[in-house]
Amino acid sequence: MTVTYLYHSGFAVEFDDIVLVFDYYKGELPETAKGKKLYVFSSHYHKDHFQYKVFDWADRFDATYILSKDIRTKGPEDRTVKVKRRQKLSVDQLQIQTLRSTDEGVAFLVRVEGVTIYHAGDLNWWHWEEEGPEYNEKMKRDYQAEIGTIEGEHIDLAFVPLDPRLEEAYGWGIDHFMRHTETVHLFPMHLWGSYKTILRFMDDPLSEDYRDKIIRIAKRQQRFEIP
Repeated sequence: MTVTYLYHSGFAVEFDDIVLVFDYYKGELPETAKGKKLYVFSSHYHKDHFQYKVFDWADRFDATYILSKDIRTKGPEDRTVKVKRRQKLSVDQLQIQTLRSTDEGVAFLVRVEGVTIYHAGDLNWWHWEEEGPEYNEKMKRDYQAEIGTIEGEHIDLAFVPLDPRLEEAYGWGIDHFMRHTETVHLFPMHLWGSYKTILRFMDDPLSEDYRDKIIRIAKRQQRFEIP
């Protein structure tokens, strides 16, 4: 299994015959994707998680699109599946479960070829000081409740926001997620190009119990071999 970091929250996860692409924003599909079946996941309509360019891939790949229902754009009619929050469905050999985002759209839990993959989209503990205590307390409750729906889940690959804009609260969401799931490999995302945020988090006492599971991303198009 190979993971290619595209940019921001965009990743390609490759198996022998299929490729799963999550929340494409910018970047290029890996050359090794040629000839493989493509599954394209978009968690919501925000432009940093969904781009119309993904539909161009249908000309070059056998591509299927799994899109959150808030994405109004229609993909190829016979190749597009729209999903809603807290739904379970099968698409070919993929077993898919969605979670309700604390922002827009959904998060994805995907089981395929004996591997469980979690992509958060914008499901995160969004703590903004300027929003005030009432908003932030509700965000805390909503986030913790949603992660509670996958409490104790074994997850092989997890892609979870670590957003530097949240300042001191930047690691709260990812920390809660790691302490309530059995995650093996953790890819921080939604970094806005600030890769030093990963180094900051790896040095943060908050991550001491699981920092050996954190994958350090340093640049766009970086590839990782996952045993």
